[in-house]
Amino acid sequence: MSGLFGTDGVRGEANGSVLTAETAMRLAMAAGRYFTRGAHRVVIGKDPRLSGYMLEAAMQAGFTSVGMEVLRTGPIPTPAIGMLTRSMRADIGVMISASHNGFEDNGVKFFGADGFKLSDEDEAGIEALMDRPALAPSREIGRAKHLDDAVGRYIEVAKASFPKALSLSGLKVVVDCANGAAYRTAPTVLWELGAEVLPLGVSPNGTNINEKCGSTAPDAAAAWVVANGAALGVALDGDADRVILIDETGRIVDGDQIIALIAARWREAGRLSGRAVVTTVMSNMGLERMLGGVGLGLVRTPVGDRHVVREMRARGLNLGGEQSGHVVLTDYATTGDGLVAALQVLAAIQQSGKPASEVLRMFAPLPQVLQNVRYRREGPDPMQAAPVLAAIREGEARLAGKGRLLIRRSGTEPVIRVMAEGEDEALVREIVSGIAAEVAGA
Repeated sequence: MSGLFGTDGVRGEANGSVLTAETAMRLAMAAGRYFTRGAHRVVIGKDPRLSGYMLEAAMQAGFTSVGMEVLRTGPIPTPAIGMLTRSMRADIGVMISASHNGFEDNGVKFFGADGFKLSDEDEAGIEALMDRPALAPSREIGRAKHLDDAVGRYIEVAKASFPKALSLSGLKVVVDCANGAAYRTAPTVLWELGAEVLPLGVSPNGTNINEKCGSTAPDAAAAWVVANGAALGVALDGDADRVILIDETGRIVDGDQIIALIAARWREAGRLSGRAVVTTVMSNMGLERMLGGVGLGLVRTPVGDRHVVREMRARGLNLGGEQSGHVVLTDYATTGDGLVAALQVLAAIQQSGKPASEVLRMFAPLPQVLQNVRYRREGPDPMQAAPVLAAIREGEARLAGKGRLLIRRSGTEPVIRVMAEGEDEALVREIVSGIAAEVAGA
């Protein structure tokens, strides 16, 4: 089996052509064999989607069959798995989640003993062993148990990221947990820090994860913020590793503005490592200009928080993320953590005495237009079609010196993303529309 891993682990439709119980079991057997050094222990977490029961059981069977001890956490945010893998001296951590996708999909993300997501080399090593299982002898089959205090451990770690001298007392906060992994943790953390919490998306039933809620659909949370006079809205995705914020006026705030705020505050406090921030090719040019204006650099990577974290570690930087809401603060977490990022913003609101609408308006974004075009996997490659290539060349020429154009495939679905940004919004829209039309017709 080859090409199983994508930009963020293995992902696909549950019981579809890629992700079945058998595949999950073989993945676990291969990962257990690959990580034979150490304590022979694995931590498995999941979000609340229906297929998580099937995949969790299959992976437990695979890991125990090769002699691994399995610790199950139940529904828990992705960043908690990174934390628990490291703190419990496990060889490997597994998060069963398809992040912001609908309930029909699911996925498997692996973490190493250091709490960080695996490298491409490690993923390739696991994949190479999937067709060569090596079962443990009868006496060495592993055991499995539920880790009762997993949620409590994460709650305390998240709370510790908030300044001890501060409280959220007096703040009304809307938190939309997307009927996902943070439905217990996020409201609890905010309440225990003193906030008046107005929760949304905290009734998962297995099929309503990310359904018209959370970071990919924040309109309901925005309306709730305005209707209740809340100071801030926090919209998480299904596995809570990304966040979109809403200020008190109902304005939706993306990851670029959050990163800008934290970068400026950490720079002022002497906490920002390396005088630079890592983002992806999707981040707005306005962020780059703002950072440059205060003497900070911006390093761009391909899309995916795994690429961001890899570059952060290579350069010794402690802040990075994505416009989509992954905000990585390696002082506190090994991957994106939506709740911890929101707590940094809430601290800024409390310390400054200013409303979120002022605190989170760090730069004026350049007009940016993104259009997603679906294509058939089994058909011709639209990115090789002559009309598409010609439209891209023309668009680049028209934007030269005034903006930029980015065309890329999604790493998780058969979609080509056409994005352009520049100072002239009408021009940007015209270019994106033209290229998207050619892709759709290819």
